[in-house]
Amino acid sequence: MVKGKKAEPKGKKITLKVARNAMRMTVDGKRRLDLSNMQIATFPKCILKLADVEELDLSRNLLQKIPDTISRFVNLRWLDLHSNQLDQVPESIGKLQNLAYLNLCNNRLGPGSLPMELGLLKGLRKLNLGLNRIESLPASIAALRELRELGLFNNMLTSIPVYLSTMPKLGRVNVNCNPIRPTDMKDLDPIKRVRSLHLVQEDCLCGGCLEKCTERSLWLEKRQSESGTERKPHFSSGLLTPNSVAMQDQALQR
Repeated sequence: MVKGKKAEPKGKKITLKVARNAMRMTVDGKRRLDLSNMQIATFPKCILKLADVEELDLSRNLLQKIPDTISRFVNLRWLDLHSNQLDQVPESIGKLQNLAYLNLCNNRLGPGSLPMELGLLKGLRKLNLGLNRIESLPASIAALRELRELGLFNNMLTSIPVYLSTMPKLGRVNVNCNPIRPTDMKDLDPIKRVRSLHLVQEDCLCGGCLEKCTERSLWLEKRQSESGTERKPHFSSGLLTPNSVAMQDQALQR
């Protein structure tokens, strides 16, 4: 390696031909570019030539950064970036005015990782920020008046923003596994809290997700054993798969 030259992250290189072969049609006739689980470490510049797609799936890869050029995907209504290594969300994401679904679950997002520009996504209905290191939310989240579901589970939140209880269409919020005091839970309408358990096929989970689910399961078993009580879980109907087009909503409920 040439001295002074920064090494690029190792990973699979995506060509325009590979990207075109990854194009799919959704059940409702939308164009979907599915590059999930392909060991991609660097955002493929070639896919900018396919920026007219409505759905983009880059989940379960090795991405450390999403470039500002993501703003060129002006037709996007669905963006899945879960299970990568992202520690920052670009400000340019606020230009995706048609976005209705955004999944940033299971990354490395922490303090200062979420830009205020998230509040510009006026049509956003579902936002998943679970399994990160988030300590607080930008105040601009309150501007998401169309938001229906919000995943905040497994983060570092110590309190619940008061504005969540005033958002008119927000019906489900998952704040499980955060260091929030029980007395602070009153700031969130009980109807909005998500505490149900959903089944997921193990072979559809990335290594990180599977490890965290296993640890959580063992902890629950130990707690039930010590208390001497048996807790009957509430299951959703059917098995849910993280990248299923038909059940794309499930990530918020994990």
